[in-house]
Amino acid sequence: MTTTAATNSSSHHLSPAFPGRAPWGTANKLRAWQEGAMERYLQEQPRDFLAVATPGAGKTTFALTLASWLLHHHVVQQVTVVAPTEHLKKQWAEAAARIGIKLDPEYSAGPLSKEYQGVAVTYAGVGVRPMLHRNRSEQRKTLVILDEIHHAGDSKSWGEACLEAFEPATRRLALTGTPFRSDTNPIPFVQYEEGNDGIRRSSADYTYGYGSALGDGVVRPVIFLSYSGNMRWRTKAGDEIAARLGEPMTKDAVSQAWRTALDPRGEWMPSVLRAADARLTEVRKGIPDAGALVIASDQESARAYAKLIREITGSKATLVLSDDTGASKRIDDFAASEDRWMVAVRMVSEGVDVPRLAVGVYATTISTPLFFAQAVGRFVRSRRRGETASVFLPTVPDLLGFANEMEVERDHVLDKPKKEGEEDPYAESEKEMDEANKEQDEDTGEQEQFSFEALESEAVFDRVLYDGAEFGMQAHPGSEEEQDYLGIPGLLEPDQVQLLLQKRQARQIAHSRKKPDSDADLLELPAERRPVVSHKEMMELRKQLNTLVGAYVHQSGKPHGVLHTELRRVCGGPPSAEATAGQLRQRIEKVKEWATRMK
Repeated sequence: MTTTAATNSSSHHLSPAFPGRAPWGTANKLRAWQEGAMERYLQEQPRDFLAVATPGAGKTTFALTLASWLLHHHVVQQVTVVAPTEHLKKQWAEAAARIGIKLDPEYSAGPLSKEYQGVAVTYAGVGVRPMLHRNRSEQRKTLVILDEIHHAGDSKSWGEACLEAFEPATRRLALTGTPFRSDTNPIPFVQYEEGNDGIRRSSADYTYGYGSALGDGVVRPVIFLSYSGNMRWRTKAGDEIAARLGEPMTKDAVSQAWRTALDPRGEWMPSVLRAADARLTEVRKGIPDAGALVIASDQESARAYAKLIREITGSKATLVLSDDTGASKRIDDFAASEDRWMVAVRMVSEGVDVPRLAVGVYATTISTPLFFAQAVGRFVRSRRRGETASVFLPTVPDLLGFANEMEVERDHVLDKPKKEGEEDPYAESEKEMDEANKEQDEDTGEQEQFSFEALESEAVFDRVLYDGAEFGMQAHPGSEEEQDYLGIPGLLEPDQVQLLLQKRQARQIAHSRKKPDSDADLLELPAERRPVVSHKEMMELRKQLNTLVGAYVHQSGKPHGVLHTELRRVCGGPPSAEATAGQLRQRIEKVKEWATRMK
């Protein structure tokens, strides 16, 4: 069957308004990728089908069009949608109703009313009563749509419940925008293929990545604006540490500097929120209803950020604290309004579908690629050609790495070999993602992970990341140099964004050269010449220092501990485990100097 035939036969009974949230030029037809996925499915008619499509590409539209075709041709008699959150299952029911498929989002047990053609439930709900859903799948031919299927691997019980509940289903359609996981829990109904290296990886039946979607105008290009600045905090031991966000330091120190930046009592967050609000004002010149979202770590911070936004803008921000009925209504009300700001706790990564969101502030310390991709996915839904998204970030190596890899497509890996001492950014506590998507925003105790007290923070505009490249020189908040980047038009083609950023950087460099050296209080180097050093490079510096100290032990006859204490006394700073890259390099040079003198 051809794509056209498939589309015609599946769309003659669809609502003329469907898909209601399609971007420019696609209101009355499927997008090319959706047609391609439909064609692949209808040619093969598989029992299981995994579609991987970047957030914002229209997975819901594809799935419901396919469901409509399968119902219309009596391949199936009912539909079960499994979603990660309460809010999303309601969104599925609303979207299905627009094309004439009635799903009950409140179903819990017993016979289904005859007015419905299926149900929308959560993975947690299936986990509680798998046999209920198995019986329903056995009684009538069922299509199961597993939205964000990677959640079925969140816990052994959820995965086993999905296998038990939907093993008898006639057809199973798995959807995800982020198929990779940090752990090796197998995802139900996903096929894994062994590579030449002996490692099994998930195999998608149809893939539509961010790069392809960007080229097709289906998603917005994302401009990442990164902010650095000096942080000062007190450790549990009572030591005061001062460091610049983004400079090389230990993993613990990065976490503490990051959390110091996000502390609403400092100056970093107010400065970044002012910059984000200025960016929103510029974006709204081209997208009048554009909205902004702060993704916070916890309820207390979210409330504080909302208060800051009110002080900065004079307008109240919509505050979403938990995934309950009230929160769903606040999200829906915000989506339908033209209000500027919403603040939500981190669980919002997959719980918000507000296509007008165009500006984001990443104000959480979660550093998993899965959460980051889903958080950024809240801002990339394109409604018309030329819209851009802007996301504000702290200058943290992991985040900048994720931002630079937006177009990388990943698969879920099983049997991943774990080398001793291996630094793997994707092995970073999958618990973070589980906690992030909890329905309640209870205090998870994360604050106790690194006991410290934030003392002081300031913000410095650091760089812009776009399409894998970095632009800009450091600038003070409120300066003309910062405004050069905040004032980029909100309606631009992807290639125009690149060209404009290059021009802005060239102008900034020219302006810098005219200033007297005495005025250069910030690092006057373009971003590409200021690499953000990773934790792995920090480990190498500490290893180099320890090796040199070990060698000097034999020359001097002094113990390791004595030498490290002497280095701290001479060079200043905390113990090596907490020292910055600059402090480690200074100590390395000092040991070399001592060794040379002894010769």
